[in-house]
Amino acid sequence: MINNRYNVRLLVTCVAAVMIIQGFAAAQAPAGAPLPTYRYTIAATYPHDPNAFTQGLQYLDGFLYEGTGLNGRSSIRKVELTTGKLLQRRDVPSEYFGEGITIWKSMLVQLTWQSGMAFVYDRNTFAPLRTFKYRGEGWGLTHDGTNLVMSDGTSELRFLDPDTFAERRRVRVTAAGKPVVALNELELVKGEIFANVWQTDRIARIDPKTGTVTGWIDLSRLLTDRERAATDVLNGLAYDAARDRLFVTGKLWPKLFEIRLTAPSKGR
Repeated sequence: MINNRYNVRLLVTCVAAVMIIQGFAAAQAPAGAPLPTYRYTIAATYPHDPNAFTQGLQYLDGFLYEGTGLNGRSSIRKVELTTGKLLQRRDVPSEYFGEGITIWKSMLVQLTWQSGMAFVYDRNTFAPLRTFKYRGEGWGLTHDGTNLVMSDGTSELRFLDPDTFAERRRVRVTAAGKPVVALNELELVKGEIFANVWQTDRIARIDPKTGTVTGWIDLSRLLTDRERAATDVLNGLAYDAARDRLFVTGKLWPKLFEIRLTAPSKGR
């Protein structure tokens, strides 16, 4: 077993998984226009540390920044994209289960799962700068240029002041009027928030103003069946805005993929 606390999370979210399936079904219901589903082509494949329990990912200035989880194995990292070489690392105290990360100006911000604590580091040196607290769980983290955007495993996204970390607003994410729960790793892509739905190979494309899901991205079959048997779930989204590149990986995955989205199909 990977981690007892993580296994508890699996049990607790069984009901959430049912709600996810119901939400997908509602989004495809004949009563309304079906949501588009995007597929992908693989543009490039890069090595990824198979021991990295990926919780957060960001691409910036030619490098990947990664946050990993599990008690005693959580860290923040700077990684060379093309080789997967670890360039810089800072471990998190073992009592914390690291979650999503984002870079805001000169800071790297990292959530933790159930501790209600976030760590703020110097982006360049990884030296700790401060901490801040929040209610509930921490899952995914990104920013929209004005706010930090945080997921907590529910259907809600929180928008935080990046200087004070005070909560400014929340939106509930819905598809066809039904809440989409277990929102996890987040990435801002061309004004939309991409959110990995935990325990699925689906990415929700979300309007950050309304919380409405405008489409799904189906990332199934990135790994072979043999590779998938030795890994955990999809979790890791990073976007290179300068070159319009989208990177995806997962927890304990041996590969990181650069993908291009294909023309959408109508919902099934």
